[in-house]
Amino acid sequence: MPEPVGDRTVIQRADLPLLLVLGEHLDGVEAQTLRLDERPLHAAGDGQVGTEHGLTVGPAETSLIRSPMETPLSDRIAVVSGASAGIGRAIALDLARLGARVVLNARRQDRLERLREEIGPARSALAPGDAADPKTVDGMLDVARTQFGRDADLVVVNAGRGLAGSVFTSDTSQWEEMIRTNLLGAALLMRSAAKRMVEAGPDPERGDDWLRSPRDIIVLGSTVGRHISPFSSMYGSTKFAVNSLAEALRREMAPRGIRVSLIEPGVVRSEFQQVAGYDPEGFGAFMRRIAPVLEPEDIARLVSFIVSQPAHVHINDAMIRAVRQEYP
Repeated sequence: MPEPVGDRTVIQRADLPLLLVLGEHLDGVEAQTLRLDERPLHAAGDGQVGTEHGLTVGPAETSLIRSPMETPLSDRIAVVSGASAGIGRAIALDLARLGARVVLNARRQDRLERLREEIGPARSALAPGDAADPKTVDGMLDVARTQFGRDADLVVVNAGRGLAGSVFTSDTSQWEEMIRTNLLGAALLMRSAAKRMVEAGPDPERGDDWLRSPRDIIVLGSTVGRHISPFSSMYGSTKFAVNSLAEALRREMAPRGIRVSLIEPGVVRSEFQQVAGYDPEGFGAFMRRIAPVLEPEDIARLVSFIVSQPAHVHINDAMIRAVRQEYP
């Protein structure tokens, strides 16, 4: 039913991410170009707007605007490693959408620069480099402090790479680099982030008011770090290790009010599969069989939900799959 808002009428449909506002614009919100289900909504003549989804609105002064964006993370400073593509990029965008200021890390600086333009230079900063290099790890956290005035309170340990094959079939020349990135790099960032969060406080054990200051370390694991699969067992072994480190750090940081959360995605459509060297035909057939697979944005929404919880609430281990992915 239409809902009166002052001298305006607002119609909200549960299946549409829009408000139809009849009359003036909502205070402080500019009219925007909008889309319904990725289709532009065009004028239909005589001052009316098109009738997709069975809705017809008018007259000419009618405005279509999005509901005012909530920014629950407006006081948060985030660091996202591996932010140039895929899951990391989607997480950085969603955290910024919810108000966080974000430090972006990856090796590909040109992609980071484009992402920074998309987020906005005032709310993002760059820390390019190898996420397994201790100097780069410290640099990410230093940039948060120098650019935004204090230490990061939301660190996403995302940088990593895949490798097709098992301990029997995979390319041994790539083992060391993968372990260095997926395990040692992740451990370095987890350690450095935790140390700085502890140093910056607050500390519940000292009686500090920690409930006003949520602090999060988000660690990207994998379903194959819990349910090993022969087609990627070497990669899976690094995620088994990361899963263990995340839980161990959670237990160590919990008394200090710091949340360490493990995210274990299933198959996600990104450039990951190609870089890992998966057989396009065989793995492509697998993805088609379980379609639709997850998109990076699906993981980003989960991360944003977890870090938006009140400081006393901790969703510490979340496995997320496409509905039709029964394994791994």
